[in-house]
Amino acid sequence: MEFSDFGKKLTESSGILSLMDDLGRPLPEGVTPCPLGGGNPARIKEVEALYEERMRNMLESKEFLSVICSYDAPQGRMAFIRSLASYFSRRYGWPITEENIAVTSGSQMSMFFLFNLFAGKFGSKEKHILFPLMPEYVGYADQGIERNMMRSVPSRLEYYDDHTFKYILDKDAISRYLESHEDVGAIAFSRPTNPSGNVLRDDEVLFLSKEAEKYSLPLIIDNAYGLPFPSIIFSDANMMWNENIVLSMSLSKIGLPSIRTGIIIANKNIIEALSNINAIVSLTAGSFGQALAGELIASGELERVSRCVVMPYYKKKSEKCQNYIREYFEGTDYYYHRSEGSIFIWLYLPSLKISAIEFYQKLKEKGVVTVPGEYSFYGSEQQLNGGVYPHPHYDKCLRLNYSTDDESVRNGIRLISMLYRQYS
Repeated sequence: MEFSDFGKKLTESSGILSLMDDLGRPLPEGVTPCPLGGGNPARIKEVEALYEERMRNMLESKEFLSVICSYDAPQGRMAFIRSLASYFSRRYGWPITEENIAVTSGSQMSMFFLFNLFAGKFGSKEKHILFPLMPEYVGYADQGIERNMMRSVPSRLEYYDDHTFKYILDKDAISRYLESHEDVGAIAFSRPTNPSGNVLRDDEVLFLSKEAEKYSLPLIIDNAYGLPFPSIIFSDANMMWNENIVLSMSLSKIGLPSIRTGIIIANKNIIEALSNINAIVSLTAGSFGQALAGELIASGELERVSRCVVMPYYKKKSEKCQNYIREYFEGTDYYYHRSEGSIFIWLYLPSLKISAIEFYQKLKEKGVVTVPGEYSFYGSEQQLNGGVYPHPHYDKCLRLNYSTDDESVRNGIRLISMLYRQYS
């Protein structure tokens, strides 16, 4: 059996395959599992109670059968889209209508569509996606239909006295890159950033928006962890949208990861294109997530529970995780990124004598599942020429998901610190 070039591209080993495979693959016998990898959100009782009540109402009113027995339009469930348009125009004053919104089968699918709309082959030319703040989400790296479609600019670094640091947008480097590269098709980033928990400041987002507009490029913002739902942001940040911004949202991190519901807010031409792609690839997105969440969004209840329950829940979990790190890593050379959002802590181990991928494998033998940092550094010309990514953190970081139970997080961090001492 022989696969096409496209088939080979999408079936090769990848960071996202490793991450998802770890969610279901059994660990060695006799070890206590500490699942700090993957991207599963926590199960929060108050959120689940909302969905249970909504589901009961759907069943009692016979709405459930109407949802599962008919296809929606390629653009999505129109009642859901109208609710979203009304909500966002009312909540943020954005001049959007239902023509500015499309629904996909999850934000991962959204980004695949968007990246390949704006990058790849354009006749005899090729364009690529520019990521302005490396490290970035591992799931973007291999989404191009064409090879080597992703490019990036390494972040600057600021270190602080409390063993924390922060990735900072290198505005000068980004401006120079855009000025000297005519083959950029779009700029993209996540906010909050997966894997680091970084939240680009409002002035940084505004800078990127102006740069994108200057070169007539769409600015794609992956808002899967952001405002107004699930609102997992612990720093000051405001929502931003204009005709040049493509905003990607998701219902996954508000407790519905398996339902795969992605939301795109963009100009009408992009929405029409995404609707056409939906029709060809999947006919339409699944209806259930839209029906389940639509009323909760329209009423403001999903935003309320995000702000009052979900955000405080994760902030407390983050603070506990940071306390465990300070407790168990005391006396070692360590840093972690300031926790500004998302469900991850990004741990930097400067004295690690083996690569993060090797360290990750040794941790798995002890039952601790993490995500090694190398997968989140991609898109440099140095890598394309056979080298490694030109950033000091490239093979010295681990992504830790702190959304699991506190004892697993504590024990996992304890074991990581013990193994780090052995390999420092």
